[in-house]
This record gives sequence, C-alpha cells and structure tokens, in this order.
Amino acid sequence: MQLVLASNNAGKLAELQAMLAGIPVQLVRQSELGVGEAEEPHRSFVENALAKARHAAAATGLPALADDAGLCLAAWGGLPGVDTALFSQQRYGIPRGQDEQGNDNNASAILRAMEGEANRHAAMVSVLVALRHAQDPEPLIAIGRVRGLLTTERIGAGGFGVDPIFYLPEHGQTFAQMPPELKNQLSHRGRAAAQMRQLIAENSLAEQA
Repeated sequence: MQLVLASNNAGKLAELQAMLAGIPVQLVRQSELGVGEAEEPHRSFVENALAKARHAAAATGLPALADDAGLCLAAWGGLPGVDTALFSQQRYGIPRGQDEQGNDNNASAILRAMEGEANRHAAMVSVLVALRHAQDPEPLIAIGRVRGLLTTERIGAGGFGVDPIFYLPEHGQTFAQMPPELKNQLSHRGRAAAQMRQLIAENSLAEQA
C-alpha cells in the first residue's frame, strides 16, 4: 500500500522507511507527487501533524502519514517545541538549513541561546499521525518521547537536525554518535514508529470510512 509522507525531509523518510520495514507500506514523499508543504499554525505537535497529514491526503487522494517533532527544553518551559525547525530564523534571522561546515543552523542557534544555562534537561518528542483519507475522523496517533540532556557543543557526525546536541546519559552518547540501528530503536521517532506499526496492523489504512 502506498502511503504519502507529509514531509520533504529526506532524513525523516530514511528513518521512517527503516522503522516501518516489514509492514505492507510504501512511503512516498509528498514532493514526489507535486505536493507542497502544509501550513503549521498550531502550538502542539499533534495538531500540526494532523494538519500536515490532512493536507497531503487531500492533495493526493492517498492515505497519509505525517510527523511533527521537536526539542523541548526544561529551562524554557518546553520550548522551542513545535518551533524547533524554525528556531534559527525566529531568534537570529538565519534561514533553516546548514552552514558552510554542514552544521544544522537550528542546532547552532539553540546552543548559542542556551550558553550559560545550567539546566540542560531536555526531551525529544515525535508525533506520528496516519489517515485513511483527508476527512478521516479516526486518525491513528502515536507519540514517542525520550529524555536527555542538551550538550554545550556538537558531538558526533551522524544523524541530522539537533541529533549532535541531544545526549542520552544512560548510553553515554548523543544521537549523532549512535549507529542508525541503535538510534532508530531509542529515539523519539523510533518509539512513535513502533506504536504506529501496531496501530497500522490493527487498523488497516486501506479500509475507507
């Protein structure tokens, strides 16, 4: 079954393909079907993921899967949260993306803004939403959360986004230091995907309401 992924992020596609391997789902990025990014005006991961999934399903006529994820810092009352991917733009006017050294601009901006802050407790949160069609009244919703610490510098060369600045004390590594198989098992997105696998198995997306 073809499932449109409501994201143009290649890193998310690769991770979710690996995490959902073994179930009869073929993920296709919305950009490959000529679909642009949805508006994300909401203040929660669930609402934004649902908006993205409905947008992709409406534009393609296909079942859709959307992810909304971000970094939640204890020192900032859970922010930047849904604004993680826009943090460098909002705080410093630096467009999202990477600098000349290949470092994620949002990770750089967060480290800069957190300089001197003693409370480094943080959580990474991922919400996955799947819909059979754009008007589906029973969206499948999976939430993954992992707690850790924000580093004071980048550590590790793997992963993407804020992976190099999110440290898991019990494993002594950032997400960027882990092999992909371990990261996919432990990460917020991996935990959400494990729940979504079960939800998809129990509630076929191919059945139209």
